[in-house]
Amino acid sequence: MLASVRGPHDVKRLDVEELATLAAEIRDLLVDSCARTGGHLGPNLGVVELTIALHRVFDSPRDPIIWDTGHQAYVHKMLTGRTTGWDRLKQEGGLSGYPSQAESEHDFVENSHASTALSYADGLAKAFRLRGDDERTVVAVIGDGALTGGMAWEALNNIAETDDLRVVIVVNDNGRSYSPTIGGLGRHLASLRVTRRYEDMLEYFKGKLENVPLVYDALHGFKKGVKDIVSPQVMFEDLGLKYVGPIDGHDEQAMEAALRKARDFGGPVIVHTLTQKGRGYAPAENHEEDQFHSPGAFDRATGLEKPKGRIWTNVFSEELVKLGREREDLVAITAAMLHPTGLNEFAAAYPERIFDVGIAEQHALTSAAGLALGGLHPVVAVYATFLNRAFDQLLMDVALHKLPVTVVLDRAGVTGDDGASHNGMWDLSILQVVPGLEIAVPRDGERVRELLREAVAKDVPTVLRFPKGPVAETLEAVGKLGEMDVLRAGDPDVLLVAVGPMAHAAMEAAVLLDAQGISATVVDPRWVKPLDPALVLAAGAHKLVAVVEDNGRVGGVGDAVARMLRDADVDVPVRTFGIPQRFLDHAKRAAILGQIGLTGQDLAREITEAVARRSAPIDAPR
Repeated sequence: MLASVRGPHDVKRLDVEELATLAAEIRDLLVDSCARTGGHLGPNLGVVELTIALHRVFDSPRDPIIWDTGHQAYVHKMLTGRTTGWDRLKQEGGLSGYPSQAESEHDFVENSHASTALSYADGLAKAFRLRGDDERTVVAVIGDGALTGGMAWEALNNIAETDDLRVVIVVNDNGRSYSPTIGGLGRHLASLRVTRRYEDMLEYFKGKLENVPLVYDALHGFKKGVKDIVSPQVMFEDLGLKYVGPIDGHDEQAMEAALRKARDFGGPVIVHTLTQKGRGYAPAENHEEDQFHSPGAFDRATGLEKPKGRIWTNVFSEELVKLGREREDLVAITAAMLHPTGLNEFAAAYPERIFDVGIAEQHALTSAAGLALGGLHPVVAVYATFLNRAFDQLLMDVALHKLPVTVVLDRAGVTGDDGASHNGMWDLSILQVVPGLEIAVPRDGERVRELLREAVAKDVPTVLRFPKGPVAETLEAVGKLGEMDVLRAGDPDVLLVAVGPMAHAAMEAAVLLDAQGISATVVDPRWVKPLDPALVLAAGAHKLVAVVEDNGRVGGVGDAVARMLRDADVDVPVRTFGIPQRFLDHAKRAAILGQIGLTGQDLAREITEAVARRSAPIDAPR
């Protein structure tokens, strides 16, 4: 059945029995493909019937369907002509794990950061209305986890302002983001899941009392109070949004009926649908941590993931637990990513000292500022790409007050197969402008422990960043240069400044340079902001400085080194090696590093050519 689906028009022609077969085949393909390559399995198993209903009721791409956060769009891809190629999901040259405009006209938005879909929908619907496309409806599918983000509520406030804005908001409520949804909103939606009494009660009294106007009017005078007690859906309706639900998200026919009502209403409507994350695959349904939110490759029969080995996150997690034992003032904050950032072990050891704020990075940073003002030392652990969302809070709420808050950035640098928006390639650039902030970049597991301890010992804002994947082998220093580690001493030809995990590629490059008769000194700054003044003296003793970093080249550590040398009147050329300032296609981290020239061999070749150019006689015209 699935092989015959070339687009939404094929889905519309199927009967009820065929739809059930289609749903089963989709789940089978989802489990098969994710077992081989990894991927967001749990969220997509939960939206099979919902996605089928969407494509039977709406006319994509005429009616845009926007997915928040985008990781739950696998089924959408299958129903819009992408039924082949799932064996290469998230692989180089294969299907992206998120919506992709390059793949299909049905993917309007390449979103993978949470809580954005409603703002996109607001703008699109207003654009359609202004252009006279009054019959087009914009559909936004948002999870209850993404609704914990403040941006979603800013959008709701604006959508509700216009009574005839054709926006259908499908709240895909499975009680979880990565882990169970946190906070008051989570409790509110939980009450909606189990409360169906209000509409039944109102209809009963209306039928009994409609011929007694005064009594019926009196009843309606109590309507809001009754709804507050019996059905908390009043929160949405008080915003001016029509509410439909809760609907069983796995009853395709019920979903269709609800979506048709919402489509025909002609104004903003919320369709509240209840789904089960991991539906139809027992290992996912029974997985307590995150219902197979995003497993690596696994054994389909058992659901057991293939061993990943020891990763950077494990080292951070273990050391933070040790620090928590030593310091009662240490607290931790996560933005709905307790397990992915490694804070679950800290939470198990010190449950009263962990705060999960939901998908709300902005709030996380300012709440951390409040905790610090109250005499504690917060550690905020987020993915590097998500720190972008909380830059203003880090700048104005933390740094301005010189507060001892430590931000730990997981998945920094090239992350690979999650695509363009997940690469943590911006932080070392945007954080350079924050006054008083100090940044540490460990090159291996031992330095994660060492630098984390140094960071939380400081009374200023600090950042620690490390990449995705297996932790790098230990690289011991052979000496010290100020507070920097000297990893390799050489004659004064090239000074290689290796930022964090790029030390291994720099050491490989130094060996290759040796074979070309070029001697290289390799240093690891450890702290890249502020830079150690000893770097000025070291640079002045060499003919060329090369800075290697797993960050965008513009505004990163390389630019900071060049600026430092200019300010000190040290006239030594500086070459910077980093991530080019473009959005990178998905592939494995190692493959991308090779594509962008951040391997030892690439560095050796570029540096050899740079040295050769500076050694050649110059015959230039006057």
